Amino acid sequence: MAERLTDLLVKKNYITPDQLKKAIEDQKFKGGRLESSLVRLGYIKEDDLLALLSAYYRVPSIKLSKIEINPNVIKLVPSSVAKKHFIIPTNRVGPKLTLAMVDPSNIVVIDEIKFMTGFNVEPVVALETEIIDAIKKYYGGGGSVAGKGTVSFNAADYTMEEREAPLDGGALLEDDLVDVDDFDSLVHGAVDNVEVIETQAAADESGEIEGPIIKIVNGILIKAIKMGASDIHFEPYEKTYRVRYRVDGVLRRDMLLPPQLKNAITSRLKIMAKLDIAEKRLPQDGRIKLRMGKAREMDFRVSSLPVLFGEKVVLRLLDKSALQLDMTKLGFEEDCLAEFQSAIHKPVGMILVTGPTGSGKTTTLYSALSELNKETENIMTAEDPIEYNFMGINQVQMHEEIGLTFASALRSFLRQDPDIIMVGEIRDFETAQIAVQAALTGHLVLSTVHTNDAPGTITRLIDMGVEPFLISSAVILILAQRLVRKICSECKEQIKPNPQLLIDLGVPPEEAKSFPVYKGKGCTICNNTGYKGRLGLYEVMTMKEEIKDLVLARASASEIKKEAIRLGMKTLRQSGINKIRDGLTTIEEVLRSTMEDR
Repeated sequence: MAERLTDLLVKKNYITPDQLKKAIEDQKFKGGRLESSLVRLGYIKEDDLLALLSAYYRVPSIKLSKIEINPNVIKLVPSSVAKKHFIIPTNRVGPKLTLAMVDPSNIVVIDEIKFMTGFNVEPVVALETEIIDAIKKYYGGGGSVAGKGTVSFNAADYTMEEREAPLDGGALLEDDLVDVDDFDSLVHGAVDNVEVIETQAAADESGEIEGPIIKIVNGILIKAIKMGASDIHFEPYEKTYRVRYRVDGVLRRDMLLPPQLKNAITSRLKIMAKLDIAEKRLPQDGRIKLRMGKAREMDFRVSSLPVLFGEKVVLRLLDKSALQLDMTKLGFEEDCLAEFQSAIHKPVGMILVTGPTGSGKTTTLYSALSELNKETENIMTAEDPIEYNFMGINQVQMHEEIGLTFASALRSFLRQDPDIIMVGEIRDFETAQIAVQAALTGHLVLSTVHTNDAPGTITRLIDMGVEPFLISSAVILILAQRLVRKICSECKEQIKPNPQLLIDLGVPPEEAKSFPVYKGKGCTICNNTGYKGRLGLYEVMTMKEEIKDLVLARASASEIKKEAIRLGMKTLRQSGINKIRDGLTTIEEVLRSTMEDR
């Protein structure tokens, strides 16, 4: 940037080529930025240079020698970071922090300060000499400012005592950190109340990772919990390290970190998950368990994958305390809920839940098992992976590499005197055949299949090789589902959409003009998305005699669907329309989730 700017100064006749040559020699001898040498040699005035810098970077300028900075603002950025990056905070108003920089175009530094402080950063340009003087004035003369304005990063720069200092200058009490509801202070300060439950070997090994990195990682994990994220993505690129959260089913970029952090953060995550930190060429899977204070535990499923510029790590959050097991709160309409509950309380038969990945099938199955979990029942589950563990339920983790598959687990279950069996997924003929036989021999079997709707599940089983007469005899109910985002209750407002949009959605024309529709404006509660949380859309198909006859006749999925609707089945699209009418979700969400259901 400096050379390009000075070339522009020559082109605009602010300096001569000879003066530029002499300034370059001066810079080589004395260090610093080239612009500072031009001022030092008297080739350009400070005020003129500052005005040119402001126009060049298209940001406001500031004369640091003319202002006094609040000491509480200075505390927001550690002295070592200020000296290394030639920056100094000058003001804070609400969530906005003004940052004086010699190079306001450096987005890596801006994102670093945003992450460190938690504030939105507004860069302004200042002269290098004035920033150096201000650093000496406000931080003291100890240490030295990094030479030649290079932007570098060291995890040790995160001096936690400096980061923890609150704006009012008071002490940050340890008791405040124990309050898990006060997530912001945990993220911005030392996250000392998070205890990683590790083996002694991992604990010894973790000494190789610097303390600040541990606190940064813990802060990222806690922020994910605060936001209600389901996944955290750590993604290395050539010039940055991106962290994204999946919230309510949608990925959001949260921060860009300096790429120099990627190896330290990856190593820390691998140590926490008990993975091999030396193995960087192969994918690895593990698990992290965190204890929040004394009462709350969190599990994270960890997956590392080698990519072009390092290792991408994805964490799936498994918060049992946030798991919704009350069926009445999942989003079922009353009649659909009654049908589903009636089916799960039958002593024999097969219940199938269908939908794409991430549609809430596991939550639905767990809620059913939770309701059925009694001392009088022997419940066996085959899962890959086990996401949540439950007292009273015998859960088996699949290990296909040693031959423990869904099919082999099912065979063993039948020798364990089961009452209720849950199979994580039916994906092949062998598993389907054994599951059907179990349902026909005195057991209640619950499982999932990947299809778009309830009628399509029948044809999927037939395609696997299961005979239609077995399907009609064993299956008692099929539930299709999707997840849609809920409108934020804090900023919900009624809108008037184009009636044709509602008609295209499936609303009767006579209702379209008066049909109530809502959306969220966006607020701080929902991170300005207009959505907060998710709920389900459900399509319940009970295997009535008319449906069984069609199955035996090998009817198509569309024929089965048409008959099921005639018998009273609500489709996913109809469930979505009801949710729109009730002010729970938006037209866009229902369209997105039910594109194939027209």
